[in-house]
Order: sequence, then C-alpha cells, then structure tokens
Amino acid sequence: MNSDEKEDCECAPPQAETSPAGGPYREYEEPEIENPEASRMKRAAAKHLIERYYHQLTEGCGNESCSNSWCASSVGFNRMDNNAAAVKALELYKVNAKLCDPHPSKKGTASTYLESSAHSNSACGNRKLNHKDVHSVRDNFKDVNYLTEEKVYEILDICGEKEDYSPLIRVIGRVFSSAEGLVQSFRRSKSHTKEELKSLQGKDEDKDEDEKEAAACSATAMEEDSPASSSSSRLGEGSSGENDVQKLSPDEVSVDIEAVRRVYERLLSNEKIEAAFLNALVYLSPNVECDLTYHNVYSRDPNYLNLFVIVMENSNLHSPEYLEIALPQFCKAMSKLPLAAQAKLASLWSHYSAGQIRRMVETFQQLITYKVISNEFNSRNLVNDDDAVVAATKCLKIVYYANVLGGDLDVEHNEDEDEEPIPESSELTLQELLGEERRNKKGPRVDPVETELGIRTNDCRRPLIVFEEFVNEPLNEVLEMDKDYTFFKVETENKFSFMTCPFILNPVTKNLGLYYDNRIRMYSERRITVLYSLVQGQQLNPYLRLKVRRDHIIDDALVRLEMIAMENPADLKKQLYVEFEGEQGVDEGGVSKEFFQLVVEEIFNPDIGMFTYDERTKLFWFNSSSLENEGQYTLIGIVLGLAIYNNCILDVHFPMVVYRKLMGKKGTFRDLADANPVLYQSLKELLEYEGSVEEDMMITFQISQTDLFGNPLMYDLRENGDKIPVTNENRKEFVAQYAEYMLNKSVEKQFKAFRRGFHMVTNESPLKYLFRPEEIELLICGSRNLDFLALEETTEYDGGYNRDSRIIKEFWETLHSFGEEQKRFFLQFTTGTDRAPVGGLGKLKMIIAKNGPDTDRLPTSHTCFNVLLLPEYSTKEKLRERLLKAITYAKGFGML
Repeated sequence: MNSDEKEDCECAPPQAETSPAGGPYREYEEPEIENPEASRMKRAAAKHLIERYYHQLTEGCGNESCSNSWCASSVGFNRMDNNAAAVKALELYKVNAKLCDPHPSKKGTASTYLESSAHSNSACGNRKLNHKDVHSVRDNFKDVNYLTEEKVYEILDICGEKEDYSPLIRVIGRVFSSAEGLVQSFRRSKSHTKEELKSLQGKDEDKDEDEKEAAACSATAMEEDSPASSSSSRLGEGSSGENDVQKLSPDEVSVDIEAVRRVYERLLSNEKIEAAFLNALVYLSPNVECDLTYHNVYSRDPNYLNLFVIVMENSNLHSPEYLEIALPQFCKAMSKLPLAAQAKLASLWSHYSAGQIRRMVETFQQLITYKVISNEFNSRNLVNDDDAVVAATKCLKIVYYANVLGGDLDVEHNEDEDEEPIPESSELTLQELLGEERRNKKGPRVDPVETELGIRTNDCRRPLIVFEEFVNEPLNEVLEMDKDYTFFKVETENKFSFMTCPFILNPVTKNLGLYYDNRIRMYSERRITVLYSLVQGQQLNPYLRLKVRRDHIIDDALVRLEMIAMENPADLKKQLYVEFEGEQGVDEGGVSKEFFQLVVEEIFNPDIGMFTYDERTKLFWFNSSSLENEGQYTLIGIVLGLAIYNNCILDVHFPMVVYRKLMGKKGTFRDLADANPVLYQSLKELLEYEGSVEEDMMITFQISQTDLFGNPLMYDLRENGDKIPVTNENRKEFVAQYAEYMLNKSVEKQFKAFRRGFHMVTNESPLKYLFRPEEIELLICGSRNLDFLALEETTEYDGGYNRDSRIIKEFWETLHSFGEEQKRFFLQFTTGTDRAPVGGLGKLKMIIAKNGPDTDRLPTSHTCFNVLLLPEYSTKEKLRERLLKAITYAKGFGML
C-alpha cells in the first residue's frame, strides 16, 4: 500500500481491532440493510487486520522475547512461505487471535509496511511520512533481495535527494549478482480471480464478502512484498513458479520486459550505476553456468529463463568494458541452456522488433570480432578452441532462429517427398563389412533447434533483419576449414564446428566445406572400388568415366549416365573424368568444365523443347507440354548435381523458385515475381482492384495455356471452373490456385524427375544444411559480377614474369580495355568457364607464366589449373592481336 492510498483510506474505529464480532459471525448480529459507509469502513478495518496478521507471520513484531506462538519473532516459530502465511492470516483474523504491537527495536529495520501502517491506520490516520522517517527506514535497503520497477524508482528517488547513489549501487550489485534474486525480479503483476483465491483459502463457496476482500488484500500484500515464488524457497524447489509458467504461452515469460527496459533506460545514464551492472554480471555468470551444467535448474524452474531475458535487455552489453570478461562469461552460461530453453528464448525474441534483434546480433558479433582480432589464430591455435567465440556463436544461433521465427514464415507449402527412395548402391553390404557404412542415410542433417521449434530456415521468406548481418567476416578469415570440417563429421562434444552454425559463414567458406565433403566422398568411393577389385577380381575403375563425341555430346553423355543411374548410383559419387573422342586433353578439371558447358548449351536449347525461354526475364522454365520422358529430366538433374559435386560452374538461368523447390518448398504467388513478372503484375492488380471483379473483368476459374505447337489448352483451377466466376470474395483463392498450377501442378512430373536426379548425387551431401536457396544458385551459377581489378590483385606469375614486367603491365591494360563479351571469352579460354566462382574473381587463383620470347605463336592455357601461357611479345599491339585471336577461336583440347 503506497502513501497516497494510505491518505485516501478511511480508518476503522479503534474498537474494530479488538471487537470479537470481527469475522464471519458479525453479519448475523447486524441488521440486514447496512449503511454503505459503515460497510466500507468495516471492510477497511478487516483489510488492515489481515495485513497485520500476515506481516506478523512473515516478519514478526521485532521483540526477541515475544511469547505469541503466531509471531515470527517468537522462539520456536516454524517459518512458512508466503502462500501459507496468507491462508493462516485469514484463519487468525476469523478467530480474533492475539496481535502483537510492533516492538520499538523493530521500527528502524522493519519493512515499509509496518512503519507506514502504524501512521496511516491510527485513529488520527492522516499524517504523511516525512523525509527523515523515510531515510531512517530505507538507509541500507538490506531487506531488498529482488527488484520491481517501483522499488527501483523508490530507491532512486531517495538516493537522488541525498545525492548519494551508493545504496542503489549496493542493491543492484546484490540482486544482479544473484541468480535467485534476478529470476524473482521484475515479475509481471498477476491478477487474482475469486476462483484462485477460493482455491488458495481452501474454503467453501459461500464465503462472505468481507472475507473475500480481505483475502484479496492479503494476496496483494504478499505480492507487493515477495515475488510469485517464495523468497524462502530456493530456485526450482517452490511450486508457485512452475504454476505461473504453466499459465504462460510457449513464447511468454513471467518477467515484465517493458518494465526492465524502462529501468535500464533510467539507470544506464549514470556511469557509477552502470559499473554495478558490469561487476554484478561478472559474479553472476559463473554461478549460472554451474547451475545449468550440474544442477539442471531450468527443468525444475522454467522461470530461470527470466535471468537471460533481463540481462540481454542491457543495451550496453556490446560496449568495450563488457567484452573482456563479463560478456564472454555470460555467453558461456547462456550456451549451457538446454534445447527447450533455447527454443523458448528464440520464440520470445521473435516478437522483438528488427532494431532489438539487430542490437543483440551486434552484441555477439562484437564479442566474436574482438576475440578474433585480439588473438592470433592459425592451424596450431584454432579459433574452434576459443571458448568465448564458440559460446557467442551458440548464443547468436538463438537470435538467428528468433530472426527466422519473427520474419515472414511459410511453413505450409512444402514439396512432397520422392515416392520412390533413391536406389542404394549395390556396394553397401561390402561397405558395412569394411566399417564404411554411409552417413546420413536417413537424409541430411537437421539442426536440433529447428526440430524443437518445428521450422526450417527455408520456411522464412523475409527475416526481420537480412541473413547477411549474421555473417562474421573476421571469423571466416581465420577459420581453418579442413579442421572445422573434420570436427563437423566426427560430431564430438569436445570440438566445436562452425559448420553447425552455417549462418555465420560466408558462401566462400561454406563452399570450401562442401568441397572437402565432396572430395572425401570421392576418395571413399575410390577406396571401395579398389577393395572390390581385390575381392571380386573386377576391373579397377575408380572414376566416373565419360567418353563423349563433341558433336554427339548429349546422346553419349546422357545414355552413359542413365546406365550408371540404373546399375549403380554410387558411381555417380566418384570423381568425374571426361574424355573427348579424338582429343588428347587430360582431364584435371578443365575438360570437365567444358563438358558441362557444352551439355548445358544443348539441353537448354529451346529447339529441343525441354525448357521454355522467356525473352523478358532471360530465364528458363520447365516445358509442361514437353515430349521428352521423365528420364531425360532425371538426367538433367544428375548433370546439375554432378556440377556441384565436381566444383564446376554452370551457365544456367533458372528463376529462384527452382532452387527453393529443390530445397523442399513449393512455389507460391510471390515466386511469380521473378518467374513470370507479367503474370505476377496482372494477378497483383486483380487483388488490388477496387471495383467489381465479377462484373468488370468477367473471368472464371478456368485458365488457358499454349502447348509446344501453339495450341491453346484449357485447365480448370476448380471443378467446373468455367462456370465459377472470380469475385471480390474469392479472388485470393483464384490467385493462389493460379500460382499453384503454374509453378507446381503443371510441371509436377518434370520437376520431380529433375529433383530425383539432383538428389541422386547430393542426397548424402550437407548441401541443404549449409546453403539457402539463393546461395545454391550462387554455387551452381557462380557470380555474375566480373571484377577484373580483383582478378589482377590476386593473380600470380611464373617463369620469369612478375607484377612489374613490361608485358604484364601491357597485358592488364589490354584486358581492361576489352568489352564485356571479350572479357567472358578470356575467362572461358583461361579457366574453362565464363562465370566467376563463389566470392567473385578475387577468389580465382590465376597464374600467368612465361612461354618463351617474342614469337608468332598464340597464347595457350591450362584450364584445369587456370594457367595462361603468354609469350613475351615485342609490342602491345601484337599482344592484343594475338590474344584476341586466341580467345575468339579457341575450341578443343590438345597436347603441347
């Protein structure tokens, strides 16, 4: 009860305190029609008496020699929790039990209630506490073991008047360094219903009005002076906290977050008070880590999560003072949270604004960057062994999933799984005998947090903040990916792999991890083949060999791949080795690059009719009326998978929805924006049309398409669709059904066959785990941005050339003067593809080597190794003429 309430309250007559008629018997002695004013005074007196009984049971009168058996100050009194005290206070009030007067020794150290009630409820009753009284009562605040917003402001005001903030600093230090105190602080106020109060009292339903109101007063007093769970109970031992949590939704906590934010806003402006938060966090974190690691505290009291919610609202956590000790220790503690707690935190934070999510991301990113820059990490001193970096990354994962959950989610439109399982290798039995049983046979790895939350990253169409903000570039630069990949595959608890948190890695680093996975799988297949040849006497064939004719490349390649897919799909995971008939080139990677490019050019030729080409978007789409069988699309999927598996870039142009579908998500209306922008705009205008759709547009649930020969084909989006008009009420359904047909149903057979072929090669790869759809496109197609200045910076020289050689300077001047098409010809000539790798041309390791003195010979290249052999031409003009001729007419491979 605050001072204003005390002033407004009318006091009961003095005799009310000792009248034996107080209680349930009183109403029978009074007339049936009672004066409202007298009734109100009676209730106020009852309220006051029960509050005094309650405080007598919880705090005592202060007299050490007290003989009252129902006073906490008496010898041998059995302490009770607040709930029990509230019930007992009601019973004592009913029987008019003995009530102690406050002992003089109690006045200096008693709670605010006892001091204030003595002033406000006396017969004179209207006096206010003067400032001197307040200061004497609250000088030390030693009785404050948890905080509320009101209590903080009360202490702050008193300290402000005295211009001495040391009492507040001590309270903050005490509460914020105690897990128990912090968990109990800033609880949301809980309104008690009459049913809850009846349950608390355990009494019959016919309680009289006075007792009900008195019970409410008692419960209110209990809440004002203690949190929901008893202050005398250790965390996890009381049942009240658990009961509170059960009434909360899965993404709610019992802490009042807005109150915490207001308190931080007022207090953090004071440097001395801010230092108290910092020091308290240093003391708090190790204890919390111990509680979570050894005492399983969260399972006993889910309110323990309040602690992390409160600390993370501190907007100064990313400041330099916290980075050295406090924040690393707190991150270690948070990283010990069980899976269910992590999921609940992610669910809670998903309701935060983008700015609040970004602040938390910056906090953890700042710590990671600080630790990476301040240490010298290398192959001997791995960043994986730094506890602070690892803990901050694990904490960042919680924020990452909060960002996903809080974004624009689509959890419904999922592609159906393949009806037929991808055939297993016939070598599986031998592998098991040799201890080489395949990993991840049941599908790709799934993050346990995703499983707990029931969502996937690919379900998020638009996150609260862009995914790129979670990438930490300094970490990517020092990460030893070969070691990290080893930890990823071994899955040991002693070693952390950053591949388990792919959101923090950039596409270049993830691509390197995928490269190691593919290469190790290739070596494994090669080893199995050697063992097979020894056991069964078969001919040794450790590679996936394709011998093709340049002018019959589709027939030769696809027939061979079809045979392999039918006989032994495991051979698709061997290293690809391509040989062009009649050519002498040895495939060390360059021949495969040209093979893929030629195959893609043929397959996507509109004349073949497997794909349609949109001149406006420059993109290909599956031809729903193609005459080719499903097997042909399966083989195209195999080719796409082989390109990723063999680290080759393809010049394919699919809309993003194809990569989303490969990752398990169906196309929806918004995917039409890049797949078919004209149709998307038409449907969008239909949705936004303000007039009568039925009368003005006169369209039905029947749509038309053209087949391969230009003939119109009609399709009903609903049964008897030609008779169902599109109206303002059903237009959303029409648009959704239209998009469903165009992106899914019309090409269902073709796409399923295509996806099946793709998964034949990539089903055991961590591709889905590591990459998002837009990164898959980058992986397959490479970067469209050709930065030749970055290529110049990273190029190395051999055979007598260096960066300052005359011919080298003239070469780069010539190359930079080329047009876009000529530059692509140069890339094709030198590297085997005209696309930049993941990360841009700066990631391409090109070598320019001297190939003799001035001569009329053309420049040559080793596309397998990105080596350009350049003679030392005498003039810049001759260099330009020879180079242009070489890159323009280059085709085929030979031996130098």
